[in-house]
Amino acid sequence: MKSVLLIGLGRFGKHICMKLNELDHQVMAVDCDEERVNEVLPYVTNAQIGDSTNEEFLEELGIDNYDACIVAIGDNFQNSLETAYLLKKLGAKKVIARTSREIQEKFLLANGADEVVYPEKQLAAWTAIRCSSDTILDYIELDEDYAIYEMAIPESWHGKTVIELDIRKKYGINVLGIRNGTLNMNITPDTVFDKENSVLVLGHEKAINKCFHI
Repeated sequence: MKSVLLIGLGRFGKHICMKLNELDHQVMAVDCDEERVNEVLPYVTNAQIGDSTNEEFLEELGIDNYDACIVAIGDNFQNSLETAYLLKKLGAKKVIARTSREIQEKFLLANGADEVVYPEKQLAAWTAIRCSSDTILDYIELDEDYAIYEMAIPESWHGKTVIELDIRKKYGINVLGIRNGTLNMNITPDTVFDKENSVLVLGHEKAINKCFHI
C-alpha cells in the first residue's frame, strides 16, 4: 500500500482516485473546487479544498510523507507548473505531472516533475492502433518501438503449439500469455493456440505487423 497525494480532481483526476482506491492505496485528494472534492470522497482516505500554488497550504499537508505526488491539473498550466515546483521544493519523493502539450512536458521536467503523463496523446495512439486492424484487441506502448499487443489468434495458428510456430526465432516476438476468459501467463513450448483464444505478445511494431499481416 502506498500513500499518494493527488492534486486536481477533474475527470482525469477522479479516474485516478477510483483506480488507486481499487488498488487499496491511501489517497489525499486536493482541489480548489468544493464540488469536485465532494465527488471523490467515496474513493479517497482524505480530501481538502485548497490552492496548490500556495506554499503554506502544501506545507501543511506534509509533502515528504507521501510516496508519490500526482499533479492532475488540466485546465491551468501555470498552476500545474507552480505546483510541481513547490512539491519538489517541499521534499516530494516523486512528482508525476499531467501535460496536454509536448512543450509543457519540457517545462514540467525542468521544474520539479520526475515524470510526465500525456493522456490525450497516449489515448490517441491507443485508438489509432486499435482501429488499424480487426485483429488488434488491445495495445500497451512501452517505448517508441516496442509494445505489448493483445491479438486475435490467426487461423493458421489454430491447433499449433508455441514451439511449432517459434515466432520468437522468426520475428523476435515473445508470447506473454493467452486469454480465454481468464489470462494464462504460464506459457510453455507445448502451449496450444486455440481459435477461441487471444494472445498477448511483446515485440517491435514492425515485427508485429509482419507476423500478423497487419
